[in-house]
Amino acid sequence: MVEANCGSRYRKFSRLLIVLILAGSAARGQTNSDFNVNLLLDYSSAEQSIALYNDQPVNTEALAALKGNRIAASTAGLIADRRSVSSLLTAYLDSVKYHEIITDDIFHLEEARKNVDRIREILDKMKKENFNRRVVATVEQIFPADARISINIPVYVVALGHENVDAFVRRIIWHGDVPEFVGEGMGELTIVVNLAKTVDYAPGLEERFISLLGVVAHETFHAAFGAYKQGVESWKDFYKKHGSPFDALLDISQNEGIAYYLSLDQQGRGYLPRDWYSHTQEVFQTFNANASELLSSHVSPSRAQTLLRTANLSGYWGSYGAMVGMYIAREIDRRLGRQSLIETISKDPFDFFQKYIHLTEQDSNLPKLSRAIVSAAIENN
Repeated sequence: MVEANCGSRYRKFSRLLIVLILAGSAARGQTNSDFNVNLLLDYSSAEQSIALYNDQPVNTEALAALKGNRIAASTAGLIADRRSVSSLLTAYLDSVKYHEIITDDIFHLEEARKNVDRIREILDKMKKENFNRRVVATVEQIFPADARISINIPVYVVALGHENVDAFVRRIIWHGDVPEFVGEGMGELTIVVNLAKTVDYAPGLEERFISLLGVVAHETFHAAFGAYKQGVESWKDFYKKHGSPFDALLDISQNEGIAYYLSLDQQGRGYLPRDWYSHTQEVFQTFNANASELLSSHVSPSRAQTLLRTANLSGYWGSYGAMVGMYIAREIDRRLGRQSLIETISKDPFDFFQKYIHLTEQDSNLPKLSRAIVSAAIENN
C-alpha cells in the first residue's frame, strides 16, 4: 500500500500536519523520551537530477538506479496503473539530457527542468535548516503520551514523480539495489519526497519550506504510526484477524483521515474549504458504494486493488477513503474531544468508525454510513 499526499487542491489549502506550530514544536523539543524517531535524509537523487536539468554531465543509467528514483518511478507506475515504467526512466532521462521531446512524461521531467532553480533553492534550505528535529517534534504531539516508538526512517529526496503525489510512504525490502514493495508489518518504512512539486506550494521560499515541513511531517506520521502499531496489542490483533479488502479500506481511511484533518484544523477551528458541504455528501456516497462492493464475496482481487488504490491516490476529493476519514476525524475531535481522536490511534479502525457511527445516531444531519458498513463495524466491537 502507498500512503501519499495527493492533488493540487490538497496543496492549496492543506498544509499537512500542524504546519502553524512547527516552529513552536521545535523550540520546545520532545517531551516523550520513548518517542525515538529519526529521519535519515538522502539527497542524492535530487542533487543528481538537478545537475541533469542544468545540462551538467550526468550518467543517466546511474541516476535512474539511485534508490530514491527507483522508488519514485515504480510508485508513479502504480498510481498511473501502468506496469514496468521503472525501466523507462533511463530512456526518459536520456531524452532530457539530449533535449528530446517526451510524448508521455509520466515522471514530469520537463516540468521539473523548467523549475530547476526553485527546486535547488528549497533543497539548499532543507540542508541548512534543522529539518529532522522540527518535523519529529511536531509529530510526537499526535501520539498517546505513553507511545513507545524507536525507528530510523530513510527519507529519499527526489526531483521527479507522478503529478498527484508530493510525498509518500512505502514498506520496502531491498535486494541489493532492487526494491521489493511489501505489506503492513513487513520491510522498512521509507519516505520519498518529490521536491519538483514544492514549486506549486507558494511564491515565496519561506512559505514553500514551511509547507514542505508539513508534507514531510504528514508522511513521518504515517511511518511513525506504522512503527507504533507493531508494538500495540490491539493493532497486532487487528492485522492478525482482519485482512479483508474492507478492513484495509477502514485502515486507510483512519490513517489518512487523521493526517488530513490535522492539517485542516490548523487553518483555524472554523475553517473549511469552500466546497466542503457540496462534496461531503458525494464522497460519502462513493465511500458507501465502494465499501459495499469490497464487502461482497464476489469482488475480484484486481477490482479490490483498484478500489483501495483510488481510496487515497486519486487527487483530493477523488480520494474517497481519505476524505471520509478526514470528515470523521473532524467530527470526533469537535464533538468528543482531541483525546478521543488520539484514542483511536491507540486502538484500531473499528474504534474510529464506531465513534462516528455513535455520533450519527445522536445527530441525524451527519452523513450516514451504509447499513452494511455499520453492521461490519459494530460486529467487531
